[in-house]
Amino acid sequence: MSQDNQKTINDTIKLSGVGLHNGIKANLTVKTASENFGIKFCRTDLDKENLIEANYQNVVEPILCTKIKNNNGTTVSTVEHLMAAFYGEGIDNALVEIDASEVPILDGSASEFVEAIRSVGIKEQKKSRKFIKTLKKVEIQEGKKYISIEPLENDLIVDFEIIYSNPLIRTRRKEFKLSDGDLTNIYNSRTFCLYEDIDFIKSQGLAKGGSLENAIVVKGSKILNEDGLRNRHEFVYHKILDCLGDLMLSGYRMFGHVKTSQGGHSLTNKLLKKFFSDKSNWSLENGNIAKKNNQVEESSKKTLSASI
Repeated sequence: MSQDNQKTINDTIKLSGVGLHNGIKANLTVKTASENFGIKFCRTDLDKENLIEANYQNVVEPILCTKIKNNNGTTVSTVEHLMAAFYGEGIDNALVEIDASEVPILDGSASEFVEAIRSVGIKEQKKSRKFIKTLKKVEIQEGKKYISIEPLENDLIVDFEIIYSNPLIRTRRKEFKLSDGDLTNIYNSRTFCLYEDIDFIKSQGLAKGGSLENAIVVKGSKILNEDGLRNRHEFVYHKILDCLGDLMLSGYRMFGHVKTSQGGHSLTNKLLKKFFSDKSNWSLENGNIAKKNNQVEESSKKTLSASI
């Protein structure tokens, strides 16, 4: 299968579950879409003005999740894990129908989305895929929080650092290179929170659907989930997962080296807005990825199948 052509899913996918923040059950249907369609969400519980393009310009209130909104005020939130699955699996075009305002959190990772995509297969399309090439370094600094993107030929690297005073999470930093790798640990890594933050988060009207079934909860030096972590870097790998999903909102896959410390949805979105605001920062072109990139999807499929 060529990396240079656009792709969609081979057949319809259906999933259901509760929203992490609104606690409402949602039914999600992902459908095949035509070339150059991109990724769009359709709120089937609404009769009109219900289509939302998955684009960084449509992001609003990126607090503890990524929410997108159309010009008529219709929203859908927590799109990042599904968008990361689309990124990693090479899906360029899909229509996502949903009958509620939040994508189901499922197990708190992207693994069920990925498994569903792989169960129906991927359809190669005739139109060529385009890529965003980074031409100049762009950065955002907000106090101790930092994110940047700089030029890198034919690949994407995400270098992510998290810093927590919690004795278990601590400071952790990992670099993910798309062409090298196996996406399994990224896909499988779940959202997490500190036990002492739960009351505050809920006081903001969030995490109504949160539980140990869909999030890691850390209390002091203990993980409250019976099965513990899925991998030793699950905290920082989940942040990389979120970052991939948010980068997919650029509308294309990106070539560049992303570096971030204490980043998150809001910072990534600010970076994209600054990056695309100046045409000298980037170019849109057909990509020729190195041959090893052609093996990423296949090797990742085999590993994930063995681990889920």
